[in-house]
Amino acid sequence: MAGATTAQRGNPGPARKGKGSGSPKPPKQQGSSGPSGGSGPRGPGVQRLVRRLRHRGPVLLCLLAAALLTGGGSWVLYGSSWLRVEKVTTSGTQVLTPEQVLAAAAVPVGAPLVTVDTDEIAGRVRDRLPRVDSVDVVRAWPHGIGLKVTERKPVLLIKKDAKFVEVDASGVRFDTAAKAPAGVPVLELSAAQSPSGRRFDEERLLREAVGVAGDLPEAVAKETVQVKVGSYDSVALELTRGRTVVWGSGEQGGPKGRALAALLKAAPKADRFDVSVPTAPAVSGS
Repeated sequence: MAGATTAQRGNPGPARKGKGSGSPKPPKQQGSSGPSGGSGPRGPGVQRLVRRLRHRGPVLLCLLAAALLTGGGSWVLYGSSWLRVEKVTTSGTQVLTPEQVLAAAAVPVGAPLVTVDTDEIAGRVRDRLPRVDSVDVVRAWPHGIGLKVTERKPVLLIKKDAKFVEVDASGVRFDTAAKAPAGVPVLELSAAQSPSGRRFDEERLLREAVGVAGDLPEAVAKETVQVKVGSYDSVALELTRGRTVVWGSGEQGGPKGRALAALLKAAPKADRFDVSVPTAPAVSGS
């Protein structure tokens, strides 16, 4: 029994694991804790963040600079006193005065120039001054607003009591004058007894008369005293020195106007002209 015991001691079984067992330790994983390897759970995340910042740093700086510039630019445009309305100018007025246009425009002096609503200003001018056909409102940096006005021009006058209603080439009645403007013919409408009166009402005949007056060359218009409308196809002109013109209907107004201008030059002493057929005009009384 003692020998058996000795044999068992000389051939020991598997060794127990312990501090002194000499077994190899598992290798440390990369990024594990330690004083020199970016230890702790922060290691991988911090390294990735550093790498991203290195690559995106210039982009972030540009974005920051843009934000600062945008904020500064907004302050200059809206908050500073550098770019505010200080002066309003007008141009293009003929009958109207600049003071009338300025009063109608009501430009907010002192407001930031960038906030001025140019369309709203233009609308106010047109609404308050019917003589204005169009107006361009422009910003004149750094402190101005410019108003460029185009006025309506009368081509025909409608006598109403002792005054004259001015009508432009579009048929717009835009103003009333106490005295007839020089060089603008007056409408004489006598279509009440015309058989075509039922078909062509007064408004339609007025449009025809406006069309005829608008087709007159400028030199002829200055010598035209009246546009007489008896019916749709019976329009006549009265010129200075008692001369008359048979115009016919309002059709072919351009050729008729050119034919009349040529006849006035060719026969200055004639007292009757017929351009109802513009390809065969005629004169008499010369």
